[in-house]
Amino acid sequence: MGILNVTPDSFSDGGRFLHPAGAFDHAVKMTEEGADIIDIGGESTRPGARPLPLQEEMDRVMPVLEKVVRQGVRVSVDTTKPEVAEEALRLGAGIVNDISGLQNGLQLARIAAEYGAKLVIMHMQGTPQNMQEAPAYADVVREIIRFFRRQMKVASEAGLDKAQIILDPGIGFGKRLEDNVAIFRELERFTDLGCALMIGASRKSMIDGIAPASVRERLPGSLVLAAAAVLRGADYVRVHDVAETVQALKVLKRIW
Repeated sequence: MGILNVTPDSFSDGGRFLHPAGAFDHAVKMTEEGADIIDIGGESTRPGARPLPLQEEMDRVMPVLEKVVRQGVRVSVDTTKPEVAEEALRLGAGIVNDISGLQNGLQLARIAAEYGAKLVIMHMQGTPQNMQEAPAYADVVREIIRFFRRQMKVASEAGLDKAQIILDPGIGFGKRLEDNVAIFRELERFTDLGCALMIGASRKSMIDGIAPASVRERLPGSLVLAAAAVLRGADYVRVHDVAETVQALKVLKRIW
């Protein structure tokens, strides 16, 4: 899954693809490099990011999403707003990537069910505005699994079956370094829930916490995390550097 941030303030590439033409060109480039899905988001979810008004998110996302869908590319929409999700699915997106993990209610799940779409349920402690202020867990993996079981039930009540649900433990979303490391070490435990598993660790600060590096210098760590995720059961990896990740995973597949 290639990341396309149509935002001015995302932690890695904020502002680079804010203009629709540049965003579309980058989506095409990632597809040519081997991305199976383009994940388009108009609202930054970096720590401390401000909430975005509905119309502003619509104006950022829809022109790009519609054009990418017309190219026959599989598209995911990264949003917590039901209105954005419904319009994206109406235009042809096939996945709703919900970082709130249905904590805002059933509506996103109902919309996904109505359109026969997949839904990513991500775990986040707190909100983007406060999630990194003081995250704390007694047992992070156990607590996330408990959260997933509860939210899977919510999704089922809204009409989704397990085949439509993708679980994302939310690397960096209300997590300390030790929490992120624990998630990777015990990743196989999430596969027991019976849903597809997604990991998004590309360029994240856990790499800097292990081996100090600026955001632009985190490609080697990102590739290691993507490979580790796949080895431990992830079905999707959400990445910025598509060509490099595709190469790494092709080599991994051949030798494993």
